[in-house]
Amino acid sequence: MAEDALTFETKQFPWWLVLLSGILNIIIGILLLTNPLQTVTALVWVLGLYWFVHGIFILVGMFLDHSAWGWKLFMGILSIIAGIYVLRYPIASAAVIPAIIVLLLGIQGLIVGIIALVMAFKGGGWGAGILGALSILFGIVLILNWASLATIAIFIWIVAILAVGGGIVQIVRAFQQRSV
Repeated sequence: MAEDALTFETKQFPWWLVLLSGILNIIIGILLLTNPLQTVTALVWVLGLYWFVHGIFILVGMFLDHSAWGWKLFMGILSIIAGIYVLRYPIASAAVIPAIIVLLLGIQGLIVGIIALVMAFKGGGWGAGILGALSILFGIVLILNWASLATIAIFIWIVAILAVGGGIVQIVRAFQQRSV
């Protein structure tokens, strides 16, 4: 009886949906590797369209659920403005958005590194200290070079390789899920 109380069921995505997602990831990864500028511009345009529509949905949802209406109004308007900006200036956005992501990754590297160093000094060991120092170094490098075209290009290549690798893993998982 105690085991029944601890077990729970999770719903899985249908295997064919995981397969389609894997194929889409591989296609996007290959396009990013072969034609990065046009692919990033197209992906940024899709992001702008998403932000615009999402902002409208947030504002509509605000009238259906009045809780935290101030935040919903702010986020809806911000999302619509961001969407309009990206749709009006897709090429500039294709350069700015990856640069901002690189900057945010640098800030995250600093934060993770500081936490790891604190944990190392509280008994986490040398491994945590070394990883913390490397993470801080990585964060500083990204922050100092966040607007560099080389950094953005490397970031796009890394995303492309991760998309292809992730797509392959998704396809394998889809067929494993199908056979179960």
